[in-house]
Amino acid sequence: MRVPKNFSLRAARRAQSHISAKVIKYDLIPLSSLKLIGGTDVAYARGRAIGAWVVLDFKTLSVVDRAVSEVEVKFPYVPTLLSFREVSPVISAYMKLRVKPDISLVDGQGQLHPYRAGFASHLGVVLDIATIGVAKKLLCGTIGEWRDLWAPVIDRGEIIGAALKSRNKLVYVSVGNKISLETAIEVVKSCIKDHWLPEPIRVAHSLATRIARKISKGRE
Repeated sequence: MRVPKNFSLRAARRAQSHISAKVIKYDLIPLSSLKLIGGTDVAYARGRAIGAWVVLDFKTLSVVDRAVSEVEVKFPYVPTLLSFREVSPVISAYMKLRVKPDISLVDGQGQLHPYRAGFASHLGVVLDIATIGVAKKLLCGTIGEWRDLWAPVIDRGEIIGAALKSRNKLVYVSVGNKISLETAIEVVKSCIKDHWLPEPIRVAHSLATRIARKISKGRE
């Protein structure tokens, strides 16, 4: 798939600059008041993007609500511009939720991004909600000194996220929107259950993948 003819990299970078400037990096929801935690992920099948958004009870991590949206993929994978590819199906899924989460974990980067405008920040700013980026790979920066289970990720002298030990793997946590890094780390730690992925993202990933498999089998 090629980049759309009307796409402008300069315009995309301007949009990322605008998103980055709008990000709120402090807590608007106290951790003690957190009741519902969301998780979102995207899967692909035969030119379709499947966005899944789930809502879990923060204490029990049981599923309260879920929603799925399927849209045509119109944008290719371009490094540092992932949100432009995935934002449409995920926002569509969010709009279908009957119960909205207090904070959502996003399978992707937040501020831990070369332009400080990863998928979690993009979603958080556009939807005006609290989000946390939880990524499987380190996109930029270097890991600093470990502080028990986590270590800061530093880029150009700025702490932009954290590497967090989860089971025998690492996840990379960063501010999406409307939350501090310290609280984001605590929220993600609380959501790690029987799997190395935080439960809201694991459930969303499972849901999106299951729908993608059905689409693939139905069109073989």
